[in-house]
Amino acid sequence: MEQPSNEPLSSPVSVIGSQFMAPYQFDIIVDIITGGNLVVTDIEHKIMLQVKTCDTSFHQQRVLVDADGKPIVLMRGKIMSEHDRWNVFRGNSKSKSDMIFTTQSPHMIQFKTCVQVFLANKTSKKNVCDFKISGSWTNRNCTIYMGDTSTPIAQMSKMQSSEDVTNKFKEVIGGLGNIIVGALLL
Repeated sequence: MEQPSNEPLSSPVSVIGSQFMAPYQFDIIVDIITGGNLVVTDIEHKIMLQVKTCDTSFHQQRVLVDADGKPIVLMRGKIMSEHDRWNVFRGNSKSKSDMIFTTQSPHMIQFKTCVQVFLANKTSKKNVCDFKISGSWTNRNCTIYMGDTSTPIAQMSKMQSSEDVTNKFKEVIGGLGNIIVGALLL
Protein backbone atom coordinates (compact mmCIF):
# COMPACT_ATOMS: atom_id res chain seq x y z
CA MET A 1 0.00 0.00 0.00
CA GLU A 2 1.28 3.43 -0.90
CA GLN A 3 2.57 5.41 2.10
CA PRO A 4 1.52 9.04 2.56
CA SER A 5 4.30 11.57 2.29
CA ASN A 6 5.69 13.29 5.39
CA GLU A 7 5.16 16.56 3.57
CA PRO A 8 1.88 18.41 4.15
CA LEU A 9 -0.49 18.71 1.22
CA SER A 10 -0.17 22.00 -0.62
CA SER A 11 -3.83 22.75 0.00
CA PRO A 12 -5.15 21.12 3.20
CA VAL A 13 -8.88 20.37 3.29
CA SER A 14 -10.94 21.65 6.23
CA VAL A 15 -14.29 19.85 6.37
CA ILE A 16 -15.31 20.00 10.05
CA GLY A 17 -13.43 23.17 11.08
CA SER A 18 -10.00 24.77 10.93
CA GLN A 19 -9.49 24.16 14.68
CA PHE A 20 -9.18 20.45 13.84
CA MET A 21 -6.45 20.97 11.23
CA ALA A 22 -2.72 20.47 11.75
CA PRO A 23 -0.10 21.84 9.34
CA TYR A 24 1.85 18.59 9.56
CA GLN A 25 1.34 14.84 9.42
CA PHE A 26 0.87 13.06 12.75
CA ASP A 27 -0.03 9.66 14.19
CA ILE A 28 -2.98 8.81 16.40
CA ILE A 29 -3.83 5.57 18.18
CA VAL A 30 -7.36 4.15 18.18
CA ASP A 31 -8.23 1.79 21.02
CA ILE A 32 -11.38 -0.32 20.69
CA ILE A 33 -13.05 -0.66 24.08
CA THR A 34 -16.26 -2.34 25.25
CA GLY A 35 -19.56 -1.98 23.42
CA GLY A 36 -18.01 -0.73 20.18
CA ASN A 37 -16.84 2.49 21.81
CA LEU A 38 -13.45 3.86 20.78
CA VAL A 39 -10.82 6.10 22.35
CA VAL A 40 -8.47 8.11 20.13
CA THR A 41 -5.16 9.24 21.64
CA ASP A 42 -1.99 10.87 20.41
CA ILE A 43 1.25 8.89 20.57
CA GLU A 44 1.76 10.08 24.15
CA HIS A 45 -1.62 8.49 25.06
CA LYS A 46 -3.36 11.84 25.65
CA ILE A 47 -7.08 11.46 24.84
CA MET A 48 -8.07 13.49 21.79
CA LEU A 49 -11.46 12.01 20.87
CA GLN A 50 -13.92 9.34 21.89
CA VAL A 51 -16.55 7.55 19.83
CA LYS A 52 -19.66 6.53 21.72
CA THR A 53 -22.29 4.14 20.39
CA CYS A 54 -25.90 5.31 20.75
CA ASP A 55 -27.94 3.10 18.39
CA THR A 56 -31.71 3.42 18.00
CA SER A 57 -34.23 0.90 16.65
CA PHE A 58 -33.86 2.17 13.07
CA HIS A 59 -30.38 3.70 12.98
CA GLN A 60 -26.83 2.89 13.95
CA GLN A 61 -25.41 5.99 15.61
CA ARG A 62 -22.00 7.06 16.81
CA VAL A 63 -21.17 10.36 18.49
CA LEU A 64 -17.63 11.64 18.13
CA VAL A 65 -16.81 13.76 21.20
CA ASP A 66 -13.73 15.78 22.14
CA ALA A 67 -11.56 15.13 25.20
CA ASP A 68 -14.03 17.10 27.36
CA GLY A 69 -17.02 15.04 26.16
CA LYS A 70 -18.45 17.78 23.91
CA PRO A 71 -20.14 16.33 20.76
CA ILE A 72 -18.34 17.22 17.54
CA VAL A 73 -20.23 15.08 15.03
CA LEU A 74 -23.10 12.60 15.00
CA MET A 75 -22.63 9.72 12.55
CA ARG A 76 -25.95 8.10 11.64
CA GLY A 77 -26.46 5.03 9.45
CA LYS A 78 -29.62 3.25 8.44
CA ILE A 79 -29.74 -0.34 9.66
CA MET A 80 -31.37 -1.59 6.43
CA SER A 81 -29.55 0.49 3.79
CA GLU A 82 -28.86 -0.80 0.28
CA HIS A 83 -25.44 0.88 0.00
CA ASP A 84 -24.57 1.15 3.72
CA ARG A 85 -25.22 4.91 3.71
CA TRP A 86 -24.18 7.06 6.69
CA ASN A 87 -24.94 10.74 7.24
CA VAL A 88 -22.64 12.86 9.40
CA PHE A 89 -23.95 15.99 11.17
CA ARG A 90 -22.44 18.79 13.28
CA GLY A 91 -22.69 18.28 17.04
CA ASN A 92 -25.66 16.17 18.11
CA SER A 93 -27.91 17.47 15.33
CA LYS A 94 -29.91 15.34 12.90
CA SER A 95 -31.04 18.34 10.84
CA LYS A 96 -30.32 18.31 7.11
CA SER A 97 -28.98 21.87 7.43
CA ASP A 98 -26.26 20.55 9.79
CA MET A 99 -25.21 17.68 7.53
CA ILE A 100 -21.48 17.76 6.78
CA PHE A 101 -21.08 14.74 4.52
CA THR A 102 -22.51 11.36 3.58
CA THR A 103 -20.75 8.07 2.95
CA GLN A 104 -21.87 5.10 0.91
CA SER A 105 -20.51 1.88 -0.50
CA PRO A 106 -20.57 1.98 -4.31
CA HIS A 107 -21.55 -1.71 -4.49
CA MET A 108 -24.03 -3.67 -2.40
CA ILE A 109 -21.64 -6.64 -2.11
CA GLN A 110 -17.96 -5.93 -1.43
CA PHE A 111 -15.02 -8.09 -0.42
CA LYS A 112 -12.74 -5.15 0.39
CA THR A 113 -13.62 -1.85 2.00
CA CYS A 114 -14.61 0.76 -0.57
CA VAL A 115 -16.48 3.83 0.63
CA GLN A 116 -17.28 7.03 -1.23
CA VAL A 117 -17.58 10.32 0.66
CA PHE A 118 -19.74 13.20 -0.59
CA LEU A 119 -19.55 16.62 1.07
CA ALA A 120 -22.97 18.14 1.79
CA ASN A 121 -22.06 21.65 0.62
CA LYS A 122 -20.36 20.62 -2.61
CA THR A 123 -20.73 22.74 -5.70
CA SER A 124 -19.21 20.25 -8.16
CA LYS A 125 -20.91 17.29 -9.83
CA LYS A 126 -23.27 15.40 -7.52
CA ASN A 127 -22.13 11.87 -8.50
CA VAL A 128 -18.39 12.51 -8.10
CA CYS A 129 -17.06 11.62 -4.65
CA ASP A 130 -14.94 14.12 -2.71
CA PHE A 131 -12.95 11.37 -0.94
CA LYS A 132 -12.79 7.61 -1.15
CA ILE A 133 -11.67 4.99 1.34
CA SER A 134 -10.28 1.65 0.23
CA GLY A 135 -8.52 -1.26 1.87
CA SER A 136 -9.55 -3.80 4.48
CA TRP A 137 -11.36 -2.75 7.67
CA THR A 138 -11.00 -6.22 9.21
CA ASN A 139 -7.22 -6.10 8.69
CA ARG A 140 -7.13 -2.49 9.98
CA ASN A 141 -5.54 -1.36 6.73
CA CYS A 142 -7.33 1.48 4.88
CA THR A 143 -6.32 4.59 2.97
CA ILE A 144 -8.32 7.78 2.36
CA TYR A 145 -7.80 9.28 -1.09
CA MET A 146 -8.62 12.72 -2.45
CA GLY A 147 -11.65 12.37 -4.71
CA ASP A 148 -11.52 9.47 -7.11
CA THR A 149 -7.71 9.74 -7.44
CA SER A 150 -4.76 7.74 -6.16
CA THR A 151 -3.53 10.66 -4.00
CA PRO A 152 -3.48 9.38 -0.38
CA ILE A 153 -4.25 11.87 2.40
CA ALA A 154 -4.61 9.58 5.44
CA GLN A 155 -3.92 5.98 6.29
CA MET A 156 -4.94 3.46 8.95
CA SER A 157 -2.82 0.41 9.80
CA LYS A 158 -2.69 -2.23 12.50
CA MET A 159 -0.14 -1.41 15.19
CA GLN A 160 3.03 -3.46 15.20
CA SER A 161 4.38 -3.74 18.72
CA SER A 162 5.52 -6.21 21.33
CA GLU A 163 2.68 -5.19 23.65
CA ASP A 164 -0.87 -6.54 23.41
CA VAL A 165 -2.37 -4.45 20.63
CA THR A 166 -5.15 -6.68 19.31
CA ASN A 167 -7.72 -3.91 19.70
CA LYS A 168 -5.51 -0.98 18.68
CA PHE A 169 -4.60 0.53 15.35
CA LYS A 170 -2.98 3.76 14.25
CA GLU A 171 -3.85 6.41 11.73
CA VAL A 172 -1.42 8.67 9.92
CA ILE A 173 -3.14 11.95 9.15
CA GLY A 174 -1.92 14.29 6.43
CA GLY A 175 -3.72 17.28 4.92
CA LEU A 176 -7.24 16.40 6.00
CA GLY A 177 -8.56 17.42 9.42
CA ASN A 178 -8.19 14.86 12.20
CA ILE A 179 -11.92 14.89 13.00
CA ILE A 180 -13.06 13.98 9.50
CA VAL A 181 -10.38 11.29 9.30
CA GLY A 182 -11.58 9.93 12.62
CA ALA A 183 -15.19 9.98 11.46
CA LEU A 184 -14.35 8.29 8.16
CA LEU A 185 -12.14 5.52 9.48
CA LEU A 186 -14.02 4.84 12.68
